[in-house]
Amino acid sequence: MARHPRYDILFEPIKIGPKVAKNRLYQVPHCNGFGYHLPHGDAAFRSIKSEGGWAVVCTEQCSIHPSSDATPYPETRLWDDGDVRQLAMFTEAVQEHGALAGVLLAHNSSGISNRTTREVPLGPSPNSMYYNVDPIMGREMDKKDIREFRRWHVEAVKRAVSAGFDIIYIYCGHHFSMPAMFLSPLTNHRSDEYGGSVENRARLTGELLEDAKEAVGDKAAVAIRFTPDEGYGPAGITPEVEGRAVLEMFAELPDLWDICLGGWEYDSGASRFDAEGYQEPINSLAKKITSKPVVGTGRFTSPDTMVSQIERGILDFIGSARPSIADPFLPRKIEEGRNEDIRECIGCNICVASENIHAPIRCTQNPAAGEEWRRGWHPEEIATKGSEDNVLIVGAGPAGLECARALGQRGYTIHLVEADEEIGGRVAFESTLPGLAEWGRVRDYRRGQIAKMKNVEIHTGSRLSADDVLNYGAEVVVLATGSLWRKDGAGFSNKSPIAGTDGANVFTLDDVRNGVTIEGPVVVFDDDHYHMGAVIAEKLRAEGNEVTLVTPLMAVSMWTDNTMERPRLIPKLLEMGIELVTDRNLASIGGNGVELACVYSGKTEHHACKSVVMVTSRLPDDGLYKELIKDSAKLEEAGIRTLKAIGDSIAAGTIQTAVASGHRFARELDGPEIDDVPFRLERVDLQDDKCVANLSL
Repeated sequence: MARHPRYDILFEPIKIGPKVAKNRLYQVPHCNGFGYHLPHGDAAFRSIKSEGGWAVVCTEQCSIHPSSDATPYPETRLWDDGDVRQLAMFTEAVQEHGALAGVLLAHNSSGISNRTTREVPLGPSPNSMYYNVDPIMGREMDKKDIREFRRWHVEAVKRAVSAGFDIIYIYCGHHFSMPAMFLSPLTNHRSDEYGGSVENRARLTGELLEDAKEAVGDKAAVAIRFTPDEGYGPAGITPEVEGRAVLEMFAELPDLWDICLGGWEYDSGASRFDAEGYQEPINSLAKKITSKPVVGTGRFTSPDTMVSQIERGILDFIGSARPSIADPFLPRKIEEGRNEDIRECIGCNICVASENIHAPIRCTQNPAAGEEWRRGWHPEEIATKGSEDNVLIVGAGPAGLECARALGQRGYTIHLVEADEEIGGRVAFESTLPGLAEWGRVRDYRRGQIAKMKNVEIHTGSRLSADDVLNYGAEVVVLATGSLWRKDGAGFSNKSPIAGTDGANVFTLDDVRNGVTIEGPVVVFDDDHYHMGAVIAEKLRAEGNEVTLVTPLMAVSMWTDNTMERPRLIPKLLEMGIELVTDRNLASIGGNGVELACVYSGKTEHHACKSVVMVTSRLPDDGLYKELIKDSAKLEEAGIRTLKAIGDSIAAGTIQTAVASGHRFARELDGPEIDDVPFRLERVDLQDDKCVANLSL
């Protein structure tokens, strides 16, 4: 099937300096948690995107010198010639499928504290850390330091050319790159020719561009990643002053402009705050000034939105980070006229959280993300079935749906049975909550794919008993029955039930899901610390209740620091009039309120309320599994050779872990026996001459 002519514009080749991109779909630089210590994983992860049709595939930020050590973030490096070999593997993997390979050369200035190298952080002025709250200050660079920095940068440019990169970036983006910190009045307080006026503060950016152009000649294109809006108002870089000035000063110098917002929490805005195309106002500024191609992002998932951006002159390239993770084959699917097969990003920022917890990338929509090399998983390909067994899957939540979709793709005959009248499980509920509508794509994508499969049947409104399962006639039974929220208060901070949680005024999120009326004032006790406590507080407040959100930790929804939602979530809760109480545990519940205990002193205080909603932890809904597993003779008699619980029904977690659990079972059914270590490992080769030499120093 061919693409619709409306999308032809997305597949026009575009010249970037001496290079040509085969289409307008561009994977901008983004982290993935592999970095310098897992190069095979990194290369395979990016190679899949090239295979999927992206015209340009870039690295994450690539450190140019030991004085820019991002530990504990394991990001890519070009510190010396030894790093060229690793990155050559990256470029070869990307270029094999016809994409251009780009590298974002970076120095994080005094934004990081060099925890491993112990080098003194450098910056335009004495500044404290941006990323790490460490008791260390960066020192002000003198003229010699600036000359040295330019030399380091040129050396990194030359190494990037040696590694085979097609596009080499100057990084003047976000809050934490050296050129951006020189440009920003927040971090540059110099009085010499590198400080004061906009022209002076932009001087280093211009010098790096000219140095790079001279160093690469016609061997590679030179791009700039630039932040016209730092997000701090007049105190920082603004579109009206620094943004416009830099674009006008250097309009035609780079071969490409890559536009991004200042704070990462805004540049990768979660869907609960930002809709598709939300960066259009800042992206459109560049196209008004430069004739060079411009790439920008906006969590683009709709081909029609992409076309609109090009036709209206907002962008030349559709930049993508998160959507390219959710569906590495997005370009191929548009090109082949398969728009309905696109696995759309839901904007949950679990991918971002992976970076922030210093782990290889994962994705709610794409369970193969991060597993391309170590498990050999391909996002579009899967082995055909290994037997003629029929499969019964009980539960059509995220785990059950993904298991059915993947097993259906393999060719098995599937019966997916759901007790509720609608499919989706927890996703069906959570996608109705404030800001989480796009999370429904987890259900919708899988429902759409299953609808094409004649070998998969979905039955709703059918609650199966153990006898029903035994008599169903399936050789493989998968239980994806989900989990239930605890009412007794046990969770992260309380390992045993809280007094009074058996009262009639105490509710769980399952009660909210079932439509139980909750009278205010309400205390929401959050000992889960992800999104649900805050979202339920929003819902109850929007319904007109007085709401107090209580947490034993020092901050509300603390885990959402990893998804970068909390800096924007807290102001929203406060604006809604929700009272936030931190560092307080729930000691007991009575008929007229709760007793809260200071987590440090133990001192209690009474808080009046009519209702309490417990958001603490979940227990697997595993009654059916336990009843079936206890009698192996009955299973054998029924012809059931495989019985497996997956997703939340075995261990409650995120939607991403549920999807991954269903996918993994589908991959491994009827496959070879799994070793104790179920994936390939990357190890340092201690026999390597260079490695031995380094160890002996």
